[in-house]
Amino acid sequence: MNRILALVERDMRKFMRSPTLILVSMIMPIVQLVVLGYAFGGKIHDLRVGVVNQDHGMPTVKLREMCGAIAANARTFETVDYNDIHKAMQDLKDGRINGVLSFPPDYSRRVLAKDAPQVALIEDNTDNFAVGALEAGFSDIVGAYNQGSAPPRVPSEVTLSVVEIYPYVPYIQYLLAGSIVMAIFVSAMIGGGIIYIDDKARGLHEGYLVTPITKLELIMGFNLSGAAKAVLAGIVLATVGSVIAGIPNPLEPLRLVKLLLVIVVTSLALISMMFFLMVRVNDPLVPRATFGVLNTLLYFPSGAVYPIYGFPPWMRAISTVDPFTYAVHAFKALLLKNTGIAAIAGDLTFLTLFTVAMVVAETALFKRSL
Repeated sequence: MNRILALVERDMRKFMRSPTLILVSMIMPIVQLVVLGYAFGGKIHDLRVGVVNQDHGMPTVKLREMCGAIAANARTFETVDYNDIHKAMQDLKDGRINGVLSFPPDYSRRVLAKDAPQVALIEDNTDNFAVGALEAGFSDIVGAYNQGSAPPRVPSEVTLSVVEIYPYVPYIQYLLAGSIVMAIFVSAMIGGGIIYIDDKARGLHEGYLVTPITKLELIMGFNLSGAAKAVLAGIVLATVGSVIAGIPNPLEPLRLVKLLLVIVVTSLALISMMFFLMVRVNDPLVPRATFGVLNTLLYFPSGAVYPIYGFPPWMRAISTVDPFTYAVHAFKALLLKNTGIAAIAGDLTFLTLFTVAMVVAETALFKRSL
């Protein structure tokens, strides 16, 4: 154990002498959380919709007023009047507006005759987010328009009452779990894999090979020193990120203890995975070249950015064996729901078994020769 701790102490001393490395591994994931959290999490608003009224009858007035109410209150969109449908379509194609609402010439007649009147919503479907917001907004308007008079005090039809068991979760809170895992991964990549390969390239690794220390002790020393750096990064992001994201009661002692447990287990899993991938690598450029590939392959299929339920089957297969998936799920359960250990027991079990498998494999692959 003393030999393992000596390796950990040496690696930690080297890590602490590099403030830039500490800054990159701990601060950059916080910047990523803030930028991505607010870039992708906001509600769509201030879209521009052109209105082409080719009918000019009274039935168009009420619907036009309802559109104006949406523009004044919810601000999902604002309306711009056009006299020429061709001009409106050209502005839509050129990106000056996001949609066109067109009242056909026979709209009022068909309304009065109850002959299936229609209003056309022409969309620029290259932007799915804007399209979704416009369709939802105008569907609500048309639904309210069709309802007409006020509903009876006691409705006779079946209605759906939605009950939410947790407070509203903004996207920055949803993204926090993935950002914590990313901070741990960056520390594992920089403080584990890259430093290990650089030590090999400088010849420092040769000194270990002439000592009586065993392969397992070397592997454990490398893993524990790398995990210690990753734990520091995880703690910083879990606490500071929770405050920035507005997590309720972010410093609750019991929650912090559970978060620390997940951080430690996740750090051990990711650092052991990094050493498994780098145990036979000698070229210092390899870990740097593979960082982007690993980031994409592990981070996005984990459900950190978008729910796994929307993935195609092949991507779900990746998420099933991805350690990020289980770490992200555990952090979301604790941060967003404040659940107990029982709810994340499966995640902790997978990450623990994954760590053991990686340590066994990298010990078998480790060479005590140059």
